[in-house]
Amino acid sequence: MIRPVLIDTHAHLYEDVFIEDRAEMILRMQSAGVAKAFLPNVDDTTIEPLLNLCNRYPELFIPMMGLHPCSVKENWKYSIAIIEKALFTAPTRYAAIGEVGLDYYWDKTFIPMQQEAMILQAEWANELNLPVILHSRNSMDDLILLLSRKIKVNRTGIFHCFTGSLEQAKRIIDMGYYLGIGGVVTFKNANLPEVLKAIGPERLVLETDAPYLSPTPHRGKRNESSFITLVAAKLAEIFEMPFSKIAEITTRNALKIFNQSDLSIE
Repeated sequence: MIRPVLIDTHAHLYEDVFIEDRAEMILRMQSAGVAKAFLPNVDDTTIEPLLNLCNRYPELFIPMMGLHPCSVKENWKYSIAIIEKALFTAPTRYAAIGEVGLDYYWDKTFIPMQQEAMILQAEWANELNLPVILHSRNSMDDLILLLSRKIKVNRTGIFHCFTGSLEQAKRIIDMGYYLGIGGVVTFKNANLPEVLKAIGPERLVLETDAPYLSPTPHRGKRNESSFITLVAAKLAEIFEMPFSKIAEITTRNALKIFNQSDLSIE
């Protein structure tokens, strides 16, 4: 029997929390059938560890480059200049602009700057013909408006960690974007399963956001890419489909988004 191939479209596996057992974590990832993980940048301090990991395991990890909205502070223009240099002058081929977007959860002081940074990075995405990986915590409606009225991203991308309403899901899909589904879908009181059931699996991709947002039964503990099987299993339950079918749909979607349909995942 051919083992289903899974892709983790969003994981921060370069973070220090994996220092002690990164090699073992990678083996667990491979044993679970996770063929690739796409790794988003956070700010100017994470570029080096991100690229070090991707260069060490180029067959497994593919980098993305951007400035996370929570990193948009007083000195954000300094940080984004470093990110711009890494994006446009380094020989690395990035799969997407990310993780970028808006975050109104922690601090609303820098909302205008977050929006400015988002528009700038969307312009980069269009210049380089890359998709965007979007963070939208407590800001989804504003981000949808920004992307529909102020700047259109030609290659669209993924609304990472989608936990919104059915109306929001439909608006996002109508714009051409995909929904990144992670551990939250397994949480006991999540309303996400009902939203997803109403839209179907055809615009979904799998993600972990490791080391964050571990799925049940690992909630509250460190997340890792191998746990994506639990997310896929929950989707199989929601849609009453075989696990292999969910793997097929989400992997196909991920390769399409990142324009890597010719990528070997054997």
